[in-house]
Amino acid sequence: MDLLQHLNQINDVPVYSVDSEIFKSYGNVIKGYDFSALIDYMENNTEIPENGNVYFPSIAEMEKFDICKILSSTFYGGMPIQIGYCNGRNSTFNGFEYHKGSEINIAVTDFMLSLGHTWEIKDNHYDNKDAKVFFVKKGTALQMFQTTLHLSPLKVNDTGFKGIVVLPKGTNTPLSVEEKSLLTNEDPEQILLLQRNKWVIAHPEREPLIKQGAFPGIIGPNKEMYY
Repeated sequence: MDLLQHLNQINDVPVYSVDSEIFKSYGNVIKGYDFSALIDYMENNTEIPENGNVYFPSIAEMEKFDICKILSSTFYGGMPIQIGYCNGRNSTFNGFEYHKGSEINIAVTDFMLSLGHTWEIKDNHYDNKDAKVFFVKKGTALQMFQTTLHLSPLKVNDTGFKGIVVLPKGTNTPLSVEEKSLLTNEDPEQILLLQRNKWVIAHPEREPLIKQGAFPGIIGPNKEMYY
């Protein structure tokens, strides 16, 4: 039995392959780029924490590789980008974010992703039952559209996961005092803006995100995936 079949046997929500038709409204599997230098760096220079996750938006050493300039010039059409990573042991999907611009995820290990669509958000609330879970095999690179809700990967073993994250430069960094001062209540979406180019909806039980200022707008159970 392969891992995807196993995950479907032990969970009460379907787990799909990113090669399936269902994934096509969320993103694309990226072909034609050599991510080996980034993957080697991740395998040799980063650790998985004992608890929780770690996320670094921008790692200077990773951005020195030729692939950074190539992605900036081609995939992102000449726009500046950042390359960082997320490693951890998350197993729940009780928070979602989105950005204005595509995100690239590169699976250094196997993991799952819980994804939704921004058009499924109603009055700044999102129902967990609308989310779909996808298995991402080690070595796979994904584009997630800017209309795709996502957050941390989910582990598929006791070791945890490692993932490379590529985004438009400045994403997931703190808003300045001036930027915060320009926020008003006239645009309902602004309630979800947590950091630069980062709109977030959290489950009311996702205390770390709530303490950071995330809007508690997820409806439904505080869902956990098993492996």
